[in-house]
Amino acid sequence: MTGTRRAFLRSAALFSVAVYLSGCATLNAASALLGNQLVFSTPQLQEYLDRHYPRRYDAAGGLVDLTVSQPQISIPPDSSRLHLDFDVGIDGLGMRSDRHTGHFAITSGLRYDTRSHALYLEEPELESVQLPLLGDRMTTTGRELINGWLRDYARNEPVYRLEQRMLDTLGSRRVSGTLIQDGRVVIKLDR
Repeated sequence: MTGTRRAFLRSAALFSVAVYLSGCATLNAASALLGNQLVFSTPQLQEYLDRHYPRRYDAAGGLVDLTVSQPQISIPPDSSRLHLDFDVGIDGLGMRSDRHTGHFAITSGLRYDTRSHALYLEEPELESVQLPLLGDRMTTTGRELINGWLRDYARNEPVYRLEQRMLDTLGSRRVSGTLIQDGRVVIKLDR
C-alpha cells in the first residue's frame, strides 16, 4: 500500500469517527424530547442555576439585603416535588452578606410559563432554616424575610429556561402540563 493511500485511509477513518461522535452529541442534546414530552434531568437544572448565582435581593423594604448563593437542586426518589438548598447571607441587622449567615431548604412543584418559556417554582414551601448567628432559631423577622424572598422568587425567577434550539424543535406544539416524576422534570406536550 502506498503512503498516499495509507494517509487517505487514516484520514477517512478519523473523519468517520468524528462524524459518528458528532451524531452522538446531537442525539444526546435532542434526547430531552421524548414523544409528547420534554424531559429534564437534575444536572440540567443545576447547571442553569449555577450560572445565575449568587444573587442579591433587597428585603424588608430596604432595611436588609439578602444574598442567596450555592443553590443545590435534587429530586428525591418517589417525590413529586423538587428540593432546593441555598446558602444565605444577610447584610443589615448587624450582619454582613459577604459571609454566609446560614442555610435554608425548600420544596416545590414546578410550572411552565409559555411567555418566558421557563420553569418556575409552584407552591414552594420552606422546609428548614439554619441561622447559627441567631442561635439556629427562626425569628419572625427571619421567616418573613425568607418567605417574602421565596414568593418573589417563585413569581419572577426561573429555575430553568428553555434554549432556543429546543423551542425551534417544539415548533407549534403547546405545553399541556408540568410534573416531577422518577427523579426528572417532565413537560407534557399536546399533539
